[in-house]
Amino acid sequence: MADSVASHPSTAPSPPTRGLPPEAYEKIPGEMYQPYVPEEASIPELTVKAVVVGIVLGIVFGAANAYLGLRVGLTVSASIPAAVMAIAIFRVLRSGTILETNIVQTVGSAGESLAAGVIFTLPALYIWGIDAQWYVLATVSFLGAVLGVLFMIPLRRFLMSSEHGVLPFPEGTATAEVQVAGETGGSKAKLVFGGLGIGALYQALVHGSGVALWPGSPEANVFGDNPSPGLRKTVIAGDLTPELLGVGFIIGPRISGIMVAGGITAWFGLIPLIDLFGAGLQAPVPPEPEQLIGGMDAGTIWNSYVRYIGAGAVAGGGIITLIRALPLMWGSLSVGLRRIGPSAARVLRTDRDVPLRGVLLASLAVALLLWSIPFIEVSFIGALLMVVFAFFFVTVSARIVGLIGSSSNPVSGMTIAALLVTSLIFLALGRADPSAPVAVLLVGAVVCIAASIAGDTSQDLKCGFLIGATPWKQQVAELIGIPFAAVSMAFVLQLLHTSYGIGSPDLAAPQATLMATVIDGVLTQSLPWALVFVGVAIAVVVELLGVPSLPYAVGLYLPLSLTTSIFAGGVVRWIIEKRNRGESLQEKREAGVLYASGLIAGAALLGVLIAVPVAFAPGVLAAVNIGSEWAGSLAPALSLAAFTALAVSLYLVATRAESDAVTHDPTAGVRREQM
Repeated sequence: MADSVASHPSTAPSPPTRGLPPEAYEKIPGEMYQPYVPEEASIPELTVKAVVVGIVLGIVFGAANAYLGLRVGLTVSASIPAAVMAIAIFRVLRSGTILETNIVQTVGSAGESLAAGVIFTLPALYIWGIDAQWYVLATVSFLGAVLGVLFMIPLRRFLMSSEHGVLPFPEGTATAEVQVAGETGGSKAKLVFGGLGIGALYQALVHGSGVALWPGSPEANVFGDNPSPGLRKTVIAGDLTPELLGVGFIIGPRISGIMVAGGITAWFGLIPLIDLFGAGLQAPVPPEPEQLIGGMDAGTIWNSYVRYIGAGAVAGGGIITLIRALPLMWGSLSVGLRRIGPSAARVLRTDRDVPLRGVLLASLAVALLLWSIPFIEVSFIGALLMVVFAFFFVTVSARIVGLIGSSSNPVSGMTIAALLVTSLIFLALGRADPSAPVAVLLVGAVVCIAASIAGDTSQDLKCGFLIGATPWKQQVAELIGIPFAAVSMAFVLQLLHTSYGIGSPDLAAPQATLMATVIDGVLTQSLPWALVFVGVAIAVVVELLGVPSLPYAVGLYLPLSLTTSIFAGGVVRWIIEKRNRGESLQEKREAGVLYASGLIAGAALLGVLIAVPVAFAPGVLAAVNIGSEWAGSLAPALSLAAFTALAVSLYLVATRAESDAVTHDPTAGVRREQM
């Protein structure tokens, strides 16, 4: 969510042995760079075929990321998988240029980045018990995303060309390398498609997702039936699913280890401690109004007390990271504003943007719509705050991702800051009525979506700059894909809430829950601030120890069953990194990341598809459900064996990978920051 759970280096990677020209990595004037596709070339680019394929992939990866983000608070960048799949699709069709492939990944990644912004904020409506209509969700998502793209356009020439060689743009450069490799004969599509199939099949067989041959979330008390207070509530569990294994592999052993450390603190430390001190109390302890601590199980203690500590830790970690990034953010904003403006030289094909006049008119239209659409219910002040915060954080986001990557973009910290300021302004204006929390949330949603999609757009435009795409065509492609992604995301949110319940253990929605908590806490002053400040203190201590506080805080907040499975994926990658070095290691990590991306997409998409019969035809699932009862007491062991086999498949796919001679940062894909 907020900041960097890990950072990419701020220097450009070494030039590859094959792919983009060496100048792609050198600090030279942007106008001297010769892209892969020459400026004078005229080949198909913004075609119906490319846009349609991009829209489909955007919907697919958007739905998968919505499910994944609501479960564990992480989303995965779709740029590289979308580019790989586009190359494979165009080969089957026996047509398609590298510039069409670039349009596909541009449109496809727009759907994914919009999903990242949406699921971190708008699900708070469901957590408050508000039955949000699809058209409200779609409209807010659409307008926020459009602002993100529009505000990014005037910055493109400076960020991509003038700062060439200064800003490495990790994801954009990696995606460009993949596309050039595909053009010259490299192919990794089978890894993505293979992972997608295995992930979907595994998910179909696990309990709660169809056939249910084995339990998906086995758990056990570490100390068995020990009746001692504290020890009796020490529970270990694992949500043994493909998407969590894949996420763990992508984020690596360090970050996954920090996350599971936070989970261990909560479930092996805080929960037993609360049970120990509260077991003999004869009165409920606030904020729990009725139930005694002695009568609570571990899950109830987490829900009543520890989740507030976790929320405080997440908020603290996000704000700490935002504060650390302030010098960079201020520099990005001031430099970006100074360099806005058209160039006096002749505009080449590879340097043409959407006209600035059109950008200004469209931005004004969006601002008026935010204020005037009745069902959004935002006052003039609210609409003004949306536009001001969106412009500020888009400018920051667009440049900061060039330095440290989209993975470390402090979007959630920006959103929390916007929510806090907006809430305080509403209080100062006497706006404490029942509609105020929703109005504040919508401000945060627009800011979060705009900043998220601006970071993704920056990477896409850098990729286009390196391969020789036409900027205005990429910008138009982003805008074409946004309404489809917004509408599909609205229906996916409604479907997931109807089937699983957003805010439930199945879809914890950690970021949206945090946003709701922050807004409620400021506007109503009903938050258990003592518990929240304990969480903030924990985040500060962890940061002072030199450990990134945000992944630790997210682990503290999430159920332990999620972080243990994510850690398993990190362990697989750790083994591979220990046994390999140099170029061989890079090839194996790249193959593992692509296969892991497929596992994530396959399992998450099946979770979305299964939500349909769960919501509308539960009898269908009942008919195919075998159940894990046939395994008796061996069911947990069977679940562990199946998950181990899945982890082994990930290891084998990665270690047996053949070189495609593509050199890029294989970790430039998971949005570790946006947690």
